[in-house]
Amino acid sequence: MYVGNLSFDATEQDLRDLFGSHGEVTEVFIPTDRESGRPRGFAFVTMESADAMNNAIEALNGNEYQGRALVVNEAKPQSNTGGGFRGNGGGGYGGGGRRDNNGYGRNRR
Repeated sequence: MYVGNLSFDATEQDLRDLFGSHGEVTEVFIPTDRESGRPRGFAFVTMESADAMNNAIEALNGNEYQGRALVVNEAKPQSNTGGGFRGNGGGGYGGGGRRDNNGYGRNRR
Protein backbone atom coordinates (compact mmCIF):
# COMPACT_ATOMS: atom_id res chain seq x y z
CA MET A 1 0.00 0.00 0.00
CA TYR A 2 0.97 3.60 -0.51
CA VAL A 3 1.52 5.76 2.59
CA GLY A 4 1.68 9.46 1.75
CA ASN A 5 2.17 12.69 3.68
CA LEU A 6 4.61 10.81 5.88
CA SER A 7 6.85 12.62 8.33
CA PHE A 8 10.45 12.80 7.12
CA ASP A 9 11.43 11.45 10.56
CA ALA A 10 9.43 8.21 10.21
CA THR A 11 11.56 5.06 10.14
CA GLU A 12 10.94 1.57 8.83
CA GLN A 13 10.44 0.36 12.40
CA ASP A 14 7.91 3.16 13.06
CA LEU A 15 5.84 1.97 10.10
CA ARG A 16 6.16 -1.71 11.06
CA ASP A 17 4.86 -0.82 14.54
CA LEU A 18 2.04 1.38 13.21
CA PHE A 19 0.77 -1.05 10.57
CA GLY A 20 1.60 -4.17 12.58
CA SER A 21 -1.39 -3.60 14.85
CA HIS A 22 -3.60 -4.35 11.81
CA GLY A 23 -1.82 -7.49 10.57
CA GLU A 24 1.60 -8.84 9.70
CA VAL A 25 3.84 -6.41 7.81
CA THR A 26 6.03 -8.23 5.30
CA GLU A 27 7.90 -5.30 3.75
CA VAL A 28 8.44 -1.55 4.20
CA PHE A 29 10.09 0.63 1.56
CA ILE A 30 10.82 4.31 2.22
CA PRO A 31 12.18 5.94 -0.98
CA THR A 32 14.97 8.47 -0.52
CA ASP A 33 16.16 11.39 -2.61
CA ARG A 34 19.09 10.41 -4.86
CA GLU A 35 21.09 13.54 -4.16
CA SER A 36 20.46 14.24 -0.46
CA GLY A 37 19.63 10.71 0.74
CA ARG A 38 16.72 12.12 2.75
CA PRO A 39 13.30 10.39 2.80
CA ARG A 40 10.85 11.70 0.19
CA GLY A 41 7.78 11.80 2.48
CA PHE A 42 6.05 8.62 1.38
CA ALA A 43 6.47 4.86 1.72
CA PHE A 44 5.15 1.53 0.52
CA VAL A 45 4.02 -1.07 3.05
CA THR A 46 3.24 -4.68 2.14
CA MET A 47 1.08 -6.78 4.44
CA GLU A 48 0.55 -10.53 4.57
CA SER A 49 -3.06 -10.43 3.39
CA ALA A 50 -5.57 -8.27 1.57
CA ASP A 51 -7.76 -8.25 4.69
CA ALA A 52 -4.89 -6.87 6.79
CA MET A 53 -4.22 -4.22 4.14
CA ASN A 54 -7.89 -3.18 3.97
CA ASN A 55 -8.10 -3.00 7.77
CA ALA A 56 -5.00 -0.79 7.89
CA ILE A 57 -6.31 1.50 5.15
CA GLU A 58 -9.65 1.90 6.91
CA ALA A 59 -8.05 2.52 10.30
CA LEU A 60 -5.14 4.79 9.30
CA ASN A 61 -6.14 6.83 6.24
CA GLY A 62 -6.60 10.45 7.31
CA ASN A 63 -5.34 9.85 10.84
CA GLU A 64 -2.57 11.99 12.25
CA TYR A 65 0.80 10.34 12.76
CA GLN A 66 3.93 12.22 13.84
CA GLY A 67 2.14 15.51 13.25
CA ARG A 68 0.82 14.78 9.74
CA ALA A 69 -2.46 13.42 8.38
CA LEU A 70 -1.57 10.18 6.59
CA VAL A 71 -2.82 9.26 3.14
CA VAL A 72 -3.10 5.46 3.04
CA ASN A 73 -4.46 3.59 0.04
CA GLU A 74 -3.85 0.61 -2.15
CA ALA A 75 -0.80 1.17 -4.30
CA LYS A 76 -1.52 1.08 -8.02
CA PRO A 77 1.06 0.02 -10.60
CA GLN A 78 2.65 2.94 -12.43
CA SER A 79 1.02 3.49 -15.79
CA ASN A 80 3.16 3.63 -18.91
CA THR A 81 1.29 6.60 -20.36
CA GLY A 82 2.98 9.96 -20.62
CA GLY A 83 6.06 11.25 -18.91
CA GLY A 84 9.48 9.75 -18.88
CA PHE A 85 12.02 9.51 -21.66
CA ARG A 86 10.72 8.94 -25.17
CA GLY A 87 13.03 7.93 -27.96
CA ASN A 88 13.44 9.67 -31.30
CA GLY A 89 13.94 13.13 -29.82
CA GLY A 90 10.69 13.26 -27.83
CA GLY A 91 10.37 14.59 -24.32
CA GLY A 92 12.93 17.34 -24.75
CA TYR A 93 15.84 15.03 -25.56
CA GLY A 94 17.57 15.77 -28.88
CA GLY A 95 15.39 16.30 -31.90
CA GLY A 96 16.95 19.41 -33.43
CA GLY A 97 16.07 23.07 -33.31
CA ARG A 98 13.38 25.14 -34.97
CA ARG A 99 11.13 23.61 -37.60
CA ASP A 100 10.42 24.95 -41.08
CA ASN A 101 6.97 25.23 -42.64
CA ASN A 102 6.90 21.50 -43.34
CA GLY A 103 7.69 20.67 -39.74
CA TYR A 104 11.14 19.29 -40.57
CA GLY A 105 14.65 20.67 -40.40
CA ARG A 106 15.84 24.13 -39.44
CA ASN A 107 14.12 27.40 -40.31
CA ARG A 108 15.53 29.16 -43.29
CA ARG A 109 16.20 32.84 -42.78
